[in-house]
Amino acid sequence: MNALRNCEGWSRRNCLQLGLGALAGGGLTNLLSLTAQAAGTPKIAIAKPARRPTSCIMIWLDGGPSHFETFDPKPEAPLEIRGEFEPIATRTPGVFFSENMKALAGISDKLCIVRSICHNQGNHGAGNHYMMTGAPPRIPVGCGAFVSFHPSFGSVTARERKAPRGLPGYFSIPSISRSGGPNFLGAKYAPFVVGDDPNRETFRVRDVNLPAGLTDDRFMGRRDLRKLVDTLPRFAEAAAADPVAAVDTNYLQGYELISSVEAQQAFDVGRESEKVRDAYGRNAFGQRCLLARRLVEAGVPWITLYDGGWDHHSDIFIKFRKEVPTFEASVAALVSDLHDRGLLDSTLVVMLGEFGRTPKISTLSGRNTPGRDHWANAMSVMFAGCGVPGGTVVGATDRNGYAAIERVCSPENFASTIYRKLGIDPDKIYYTPQGRPTHLVSDPDPIKELMA
Repeated sequence: MNALRNCEGWSRRNCLQLGLGALAGGGLTNLLSLTAQAAGTPKIAIAKPARRPTSCIMIWLDGGPSHFETFDPKPEAPLEIRGEFEPIATRTPGVFFSENMKALAGISDKLCIVRSICHNQGNHGAGNHYMMTGAPPRIPVGCGAFVSFHPSFGSVTARERKAPRGLPGYFSIPSISRSGGPNFLGAKYAPFVVGDDPNRETFRVRDVNLPAGLTDDRFMGRRDLRKLVDTLPRFAEAAAADPVAAVDTNYLQGYELISSVEAQQAFDVGRESEKVRDAYGRNAFGQRCLLARRLVEAGVPWITLYDGGWDHHSDIFIKFRKEVPTFEASVAALVSDLHDRGLLDSTLVVMLGEFGRTPKISTLSGRNTPGRDHWANAMSVMFAGCGVPGGTVVGATDRNGYAAIERVCSPENFASTIYRKLGIDPDKIYYTPQGRPTHLVSDPDPIKELMA
């Protein structure tokens, strides 16, 4: 940003070129005349409506969803690979999903499925980090590890894109993914976690309402006292790691949330009609999808909807039959509602986990029912909105779903796609508190088919 340029784009040089001395000698009329002469024949300008800033809703399926039982069925594979479910036709001619994806099949014209993203990190910790940040882990990481070697998409977006009206720029609902943090960007860009269930009548968001017993006057008095304390000097060289600075950020966020009418209204899903709430599903995940839409309307640039339980080493067919239809209907309702409200053009919806699942069905030792294990050689990722061409499939896996074989894409390509959709340069260089340069993404090339 040019510090010498004002809010209308006029720099000091522009003013000198137009001859500000004329203002003193001939007044404002003379100045406007000179301005018109410099610009040539005046033309009537027709104001274009401002383009809505883009947002992203990432639906994170923690554990790694099976590509076979979602978007990449293999009906011609042997029974021990294709599993118990049949493929179903979608709204897109020639494209088939698993029978569990009925609602999403009905809106496939709004979706793009990428079937060929793959990597080499086949455990939860490393796979989560790679797909949540676009950067591979630097050292071997165990399945249960909570790792952060690089800032997450949400934290980077919160740094690059500010949310308006006192709202945080990054939400993670109802919890944070193991690699969903800010790393060296600091606590200021950590996610705001909404842990309560918006389907409950007693749903409450922390920091949005004053604690019981604290009046407005007492609250303002405490805030003024903190302002005085904050004038005390701190060691500048320790600022990046200063825990007090992080606490200051949290207090400031709390003040802004409490004092922002828009922020409080964004959380109030009870303002929605019964019809809309029913369409999303009267369950925790469905109402979290509805909350995500409301946060997008309020201008929040990044929302992660975290959904666990996708690590199907056993019971895969039982759980898919029981749990997935309700879940995917809520996802379809979210995409459809964004479209109907004119928000899908400026909102990227992405659904994925850390990897896919093994082609061969097996029953592990100690388990009574079959499942699929971790598999990073192939996975399916759903995209919708923000200019992504609907009714398309990018890439392919082989006949038995072992590996991506057409239009193979990396997590770096995936990350660069997301950043470019959000107006963030993936080739940007950040500097750690120690001054070490690091690329936001090592390969800034997006998945070109999604960039139409």
